[in-house]
Amino acid sequence: MTRKISPAPALSGAVHLPGDKSISHRYAMIASIAEGPTRISNYSTGADCHSTLGCVRALGIEVTGAGTQFVIHGRGLDGLRRPAADLDAGNSGSTIRMLSGILAAQPFPTRIFGDESLSARPMRRVMQPLAEMGALIRARDGKFPPLEIHGGHLRPIDYAMPVASAQVKTCVLFAGLYADGETSVTEPARSRDHTEIALREFGASLRVEGRRISVAGRPKLEGRDVTVPGDLSSAAFFLAAALLVPGSSLSIPGAGLNPTRSALLDFLRGMGAHIRLPHVESHNGELVGEILVEYSLLTGGAIEGGLTAALIDEIPVLAVLGAATREGLVVKDAAELRVKETDRIRTVCENLRRMGIETEERPDGLVVPGQQRFHAARMDSFGDHRIAMAFAVAALAADGESEIHGAEAASVSFPQFWDTLAAVSGRPASSR
Repeated sequence: MTRKISPAPALSGAVHLPGDKSISHRYAMIASIAEGPTRISNYSTGADCHSTLGCVRALGIEVTGAGTQFVIHGRGLDGLRRPAADLDAGNSGSTIRMLSGILAAQPFPTRIFGDESLSARPMRRVMQPLAEMGALIRARDGKFPPLEIHGGHLRPIDYAMPVASAQVKTCVLFAGLYADGETSVTEPARSRDHTEIALREFGASLRVEGRRISVAGRPKLEGRDVTVPGDLSSAAFFLAAALLVPGSSLSIPGAGLNPTRSALLDFLRGMGAHIRLPHVESHNGELVGEILVEYSLLTGGAIEGGLTAALIDEIPVLAVLGAATREGLVVKDAAELRVKETDRIRTVCENLRRMGIETEERPDGLVVPGQQRFHAARMDSFGDHRIAMAFAVAALAADGESEIHGAEAASVSFPQFWDTLAAVSGRPASSR
């Protein structure tokens, strides 16, 4: 599908976010191995999170409900059943990496695969610690999906992660739920802590000492009622759009404001963004609140080290925003972007250049000089939801009508994106 997007005079109104993808995945997986029903409100509408629900169902767990409201009827740590067919993770790296930690402890073999994009994403970072715990995992060329997992009795480990990754951390902690004793993960930089919060909510015994997280094996997890906050990564596109288009003012209610994710807000404020949080409260251990954002003249900045890990999903739209800042944007230590749904360093630079934006591609990042203007162009999502949405934002500030090919990719995380964008911009996007 191709979307045509016209420049917007200003953005105004309220943006209602889909449920947070990261939290939705985790709630569904933990609920499936908890005892009794878990009622999940505001579950993500994105395709990735529904891949997780499909895998849970295939493992013998009853899932009822529709839309954003689901009940997962957990059967306890030992209640999963051998699937009748291979598990399909679709496009979801979160599904295949995190669920592998649970599959590695099952007394039956499983095979989990994904689409063409996911099949090109390396899995060694989860395979290695799971092998240390006693699981046997085979992969195409030793590192790519599909994964054939032969699990069983796992031993606890004390694992030092070479690269910060919330997905890998989660995989090891999930496996640790089945081990006899305490499993620990030490991360080189702090990553999002939704897993730690969720495990505590469901009754796991967890200790956090600095960047070392430990979980006790064989807990009794109990189903409960939980509400998923709005997805801050989805909010990033509308934050950037409001900051980019003069005269804009947006309200984003119900957004997740977890401190390990709110680095985005801190970074934008550090560049001079007018962002306010008039009300914040806690739901199921997660901070939730309203974000108010207004058009701002930004200075620019640098993303490197631990900040790169914290902002890894937002870098495509921040690169777009960087071109309009006074000093531009520099991104370092982001080689992981090359093995996302696309090589996001390459695809971001490609689309920026199509819009007449000067940019420098580097092995582990990019440089986008500031004070540049966006020109109308034909762009490509390359099948990546974050690329599609990032360049929809860029198109709002262009000097004419732009096109985005493969616009349907946005549905992976934000199926309502195009309708929401049209509502707040007053510029309905046509499609063909």
